[in-house]
Amino acid sequence: MLQETLKRNIQQIEESISDSLRNNHRDSVTLICVSKSVDVETTKQVVAEGITHLAENRVENLLLKQSALKESGEITWHFIGNLQRRKVKEVINEIDYFHALDSLKLAGEINKRATKCVKCFIQVNVSGEASKQGITPSELEEFVSSLSEYKNIQIVGLMTMAPFDSQEAELRQIFSQLNELKLSVENRKLPYAPCHELSMGMSRDFKIAIEEGATFVRVGTNFFHEEEKEVEER
Repeated sequence: MLQETLKRNIQQIEESISDSLRNNHRDSVTLICVSKSVDVETTKQVVAEGITHLAENRVENLLLKQSALKESGEITWHFIGNLQRRKVKEVINEIDYFHALDSLKLAGEINKRATKCVKCFIQVNVSGEASKQGITPSELEEFVSSLSEYKNIQIVGLMTMAPFDSQEAELRQIFSQLNELKLSVENRKLPYAPCHELSMGMSRDFKIAIEEGATFVRVGTNFFHEEEKEVEER
């Protein structure tokens, strides 16, 4: 039953992505399965259905799943959400992308512990929502400039999350503003901050995010909605 549910849900997600890309005259977007709310066996079944980008928000769960899925083929691992500085050394060399860089102290710890150049998204709190982390849009330019000394960090793009109850007009405003911010960094042509990517859009709003320029979408609930309660893909 689970495999049938996953197969159907993945097909629906991919069809929705194709529709949004077509509406925006675009070719592709990276679909990330936020597997944080499901167990190892369910995650294995997701991979068996051809999904190769997985996201976790707890160090222990990511390492557990990496170990369990090491024979499952090539998987791209994303760490999303808050990463405590004391946990950086455990995970930073095990992931491909980090989606929530929001302070120089965290950047310094990543730079210190990394044995490779880590692809990072700067988290920007575009909406100003008090419960969301991230730097403010007005802080972005200075923050990017301050990262030039960290040789083990590459800023591949920006990330944001919209408030859970946002309506379409607000969603479009938030996502389009992040796109504008991304372009402002991209146009600086900094070697350590190419900033070509946008990580935005979750289960409830990824279609709109794609139409507003998202290149990475983080989808969780829509993969597992018959088995899991709706949760925020953070």
